[in-house]
Amino acid sequence: MFDLANLPYWIFLVAGVLLFVVAISAGGEDNLDSDGDFDIPVLGWLGLGRVPLMLLLAADLSLWGLLGWIVNVALNLPPAPFDTLVFLVTGIVSVFIGGSIARPLGRIFFASFGEDASSDRLIGCLGTVSSSRIPRQSEDKVGQIDAIDPAKNLVTINAVIPDDARVVPKHGDTVIIIEFHPPVYTVIASDSIDRDRWLGT
Repeated sequence: MFDLANLPYWIFLVAGVLLFVVAISAGGEDNLDSDGDFDIPVLGWLGLGRVPLMLLLAADLSLWGLLGWIVNVALNLPPAPFDTLVFLVTGIVSVFIGGSIARPLGRIFFASFGEDASSDRLIGCLGTVSSSRIPRQSEDKVGQIDAIDPAKNLVTINAVIPDDARVVPKHGDTVIIIEFHPPVYTVIASDSIDRDRWLGT
């Protein structure tokens, strides 16, 4: 149980639990930035863009630590190459099912996050781009923004810009949420020609 071979799994388990504590205490705020756009089919399946990234990491690490430890103790396998195989297999399994665990947890702990994919309450609100940029609708990708809803809750949502938008919002830019087509919001850059065109000002 406390064999040195199980040390990585104990580390993952403890790290996952600590991340759960931090994510819950932060109220679901996700401060981890992305260096690229989110590809809807693949990363959405893994859970990215559907729950706060910190909560997803907490679920993945906790699950990896628990599964790895259980397999090692239950099978009592000899050293290499079996220990490496267990490490890799449990890691892959954890990543693929971690999103399924994190999503219901996100709805339980962060009601505001769960609501943002099922209502238009954010239309008209301002947000800040947290991904590298916000892609156009036709690109079949989404970016992410952090927005404050009318109840003053911080939510992270998937977003695109209209195909005819002239300004592409970059990381740190302020945007206005103008439409909602589940599960993606349409935004335009604030204080730009797109805002003037859209609002007719």
